[in-house]
Amino acid sequence: PAEVNLRAGDIANMGFARAVRTPVALVGDVDRGGVIAQMVGPQTVIADADAALIKGFAINKFRGDPALFEDGYRLIAEKTGWRGLGVIPWFAEARKLPAEDALGLKTKTVTGGGRVKIGCLTLSRIANFDDLDPLKLEPDVDLRMIGAGEAVPGDLDLVILPGSKSTRGDLVFLKRQGWDVDLRAHVRRGGRVLGICGGYQILGRMVRDPDGVEGPAGETEGLGLLDVVTEMSRDKRLTRRVAQHAGTGIDMKGYEIHIGRTEGADCARPFARIDGRAEGARSADGRVEGTYLHGVFSSDGFRAAYLRDLGARAGICYDAQIDAVLDRLAAHLEAHMPLAGVLSLMERID
Repeated sequence: PAEVNLRAGDIANMGFARAVRTPVALVGDVDRGGVIAQMVGPQTVIADADAALIKGFAINKFRGDPALFEDGYRLIAEKTGWRGLGVIPWFAEARKLPAEDALGLKTKTVTGGGRVKIGCLTLSRIANFDDLDPLKLEPDVDLRMIGAGEAVPGDLDLVILPGSKSTRGDLVFLKRQGWDVDLRAHVRRGGRVLGICGGYQILGRMVRDPDGVEGPAGETEGLGLLDVVTEMSRDKRLTRRVAQHAGTGIDMKGYEIHIGRTEGADCARPFARIDGRAEGARSADGRVEGTYLHGVFSSDGFRAAYLRDLGARAGICYDAQIDAVLDRLAAHLEAHMPLAGVLSLMERID
């Protein structure tokens, strides 16, 4: 396989396109603003050979009548020489699909009106935030994203600490927000906490990184809500898993993608079991749990049991709902971005 070297000024995925010599179509997000610059600008910042790979463009997430963008559309085509593939109107149901990047987390309240209130801390280095997607679609759940500078609401039933690209860095960030104080008060009130991957590590007594895997070598005191200690290592675990929830015995599917090993007394009360092996940890009072398993809320049976324990009812079949939305999105794209134009770009570039 060809070696892919990304360089300054590269467009996302351009390294792959360069390696396999395939045509490229740029899709501009008009909802974020500056879409004409998004399209025309790359020609001034990337190498001529890379620019030659770009053959077409499309405009996405247009609100209102697409005819209103005719002048801008024509200007992009004239400035770039690329073929216009269409203007795609706003597709409201896209909110039900997994977010493409962390910019999709800026909404303070993802859903509202549910009887069970769940809050997720928006860590500065948040990762794998699609763990939340099944919960945001549940009609009985009010899912809130808690951002920097905000207090953890006092009426939450569950607080989720998500994954992190830098556990120790996010531990410092979390404490600067005062969330450590809020979380302890939440637990004293009888609230529950679930830490996933990096969030699980944060809940322990200490996170050690003797080799400086995530940054400067050292250790950072955790929240102490779980009696566990994590030590980072250079080995990264990336594995699909089928597990059984320890509390209910219900099967759930997920995956692990993390570095570090977590051990301690609370691991004797696991969150789940994988092939009979204990996974994760739970506090003695059962209010605080941690797991390395991502994606478990996509399993309808487990999600239903977990929400029922919180006082909510699960009302969706997640995979079926996502498939139905994807089908409608495909029809939407075909209606506004004719396939003939897209297929005409599919040729190998020598």
